[in-house]
Amino acid sequence: MNMLFTFLKGIIVGMCNVIPGVSGGTVIVIFDIYEEFLSILSFNLKKTFKNWRFVLPIFLGIVFGILLFSKLIDFLYGNFPTQTNYCFSGLIIGSIPLLFGYTFGKNKKQSENQKKSDGDSENPSKLGRLSSIICVLVGFAVIFSFYILKQKFDVKPENFSTLPTFTFKLAILLFVAGILGSVAMIVPGISGSLIILIMGVYPIIMTAISSIFVPEEFVHALILLLPCGLGIIIGLFGGAYLIKLLLRKFQNQTYAFILGLIVGSVVNVFPGFNEIDSFGKGLGSVISLLAGIALAYFGSKTPKNDDKVAAKTN
Repeated sequence: MNMLFTFLKGIIVGMCNVIPGVSGGTVIVIFDIYEEFLSILSFNLKKTFKNWRFVLPIFLGIVFGILLFSKLIDFLYGNFPTQTNYCFSGLIIGSIPLLFGYTFGKNKKQSENQKKSDGDSENPSKLGRLSSIICVLVGFAVIFSFYILKQKFDVKPENFSTLPTFTFKLAILLFVAGILGSVAMIVPGISGSLIILIMGVYPIIMTAISSIFVPEEFVHALILLLPCGLGIIIGLFGGAYLIKLLLRKFQNQTYAFILGLIVGSVVNVFPGFNEIDSFGKGLGSVISLLAGIALAYFGSKTPKNDDKVAAKTN
């Protein structure tokens, strides 16, 4: 029975990881399995195999949840592309207040971590805020660089209806997106699929996942998913230790860097107004935008448990 409940939890985590703006890491914290989940991402294979009753159902559930929900995302992209892009823009905007609070908030846990990272400076709060601002700018610069790369690689988020031609440059982009997305998934409050969306390859990955069920497109979809899957594996196992270290020693600065990524992505992902050619589509787009903001704000935040989320990453 415990394995069944763990499997159901994995399905929910997988579904949440498909939705940009919703944090699968936070859902793992809500289910009170965060520490156990991080422990299986270590390189202690003996411990992992010993805990197979948790490992097997949680990962099977995550995979099942991703496959199940990717079909819905593919349907929305195929039938309501403008409204879906507006919703995703809202998801990004709705994530900003949460990250801003993590970066510049004044809760007790963050204050303790900030003092540790600032050392014995005479004015640690000013130094901490300055370092956080610098990290925000660095994050913004990184996402702007990805925007340039996306234009150069000709990877367009709106090309969701068909699978793109596999190229070495696209493989690199998918590989990096897999690493960053899986690392972000480990952090409570941060959406891994949002990072993938920011990099402009989210529709490609979702369409490829959906296309593996189509026999004539199976090989093409699998080839596109391989570099992303390899990046996800490296990001999960290699990023687990790094994230725990960064959040323990530089919590505010880590969130500040991610905040810079999110802020820089708004212009990158926002679809603009050119595609709105009717009142109905305009109204649907506004509703989708507001729905995305609400979903990200309430879906990536653990109610009344921000300190618990921060504590479990330490």
